[in-house]
Amino acid sequence: MKRTLAVILIAILSFSLLAGCGKSGDDKKIVVGATPTPHGEILEVAKEVLAEQGYELEINEFTEYAQLNPALDAGDLDANYFQHQPYLDDFNAKKNTNLVSIGGIHYEPLGLYPGKTSSIEEIQDGAQIAVPNDTTNEARALLLLQDAGLIKLDPDAGLEATKMDIIENPKNLEIVEIEAAQLARALEDVDMAVINGNYALQAGLNAATDALAKEEKDSLAATTYVNIVAVREEDKDNEKLKALVDALKSDKVKEFIEEKYKGAVVVMD
Repeated sequence: MKRTLAVILIAILSFSLLAGCGKSGDDKKIVVGATPTPHGEILEVAKEVLAEQGYELEINEFTEYAQLNPALDAGDLDANYFQHQPYLDDFNAKKNTNLVSIGGIHYEPLGLYPGKTSSIEEIQDGAQIAVPNDTTNEARALLLLQDAGLIKLDPDAGLEATKMDIIENPKNLEIVEIEAAQLARALEDVDMAVINGNYALQAGLNAATDALAKEEKDSLAATTYVNIVAVREEDKDNEKLKALVDALKSDKVKEFIEEKYKGAVVVMD
């Protein structure tokens, strides 16, 4: 009986030690969800910086960004890196979640790209312009169309503007709402499309060189739509996640962004 009890106690102690080792290892492993371009590519450079500090970065890439916040909220990720604050705020409000930003990293100018029509001056009456169909990015796209002189929005609509808030549309443009990941593919079917920076890059487009109009670094959009690292609220002071943000703000990552994207991705000061 005593021998059996001793064996049980040894097994319990061994399990406790193993569990403790596992927890310690987890403190050095960071699981981050991201869209492939540019976020996944930027994280690959941050991974090198973190490795020098003893951290292991696991990058899980998602092609549909609508899946990233649910995965973070469910605990499948330690953090995600793909979105701006208005998108996160909208998600939290709709899903009753408590995800928070722990740092702004970069800004991707939204661009208006030519499809069947090659310039703003050539836009005909009734032309179709595709925009993202999610709340925050649709408003952002409409604000860009307003800046380009194509429409005028109700000034009270702000960052929640939809096509219903267009109060002047002299060319009777048809605003076509499409899922953001599909916008680049839709270019051949519409006159123009407003495309998110990451999806434009995936399609070989650069807002700095290919867009007919784009958001500028000194614009309200640049500060409003800076891409952030998001975590669950209870993890906002986690040391390894602070290390992740520091790595993304490192000189090595900044140099990579400037050389790789040439203005399509802009480092925030």
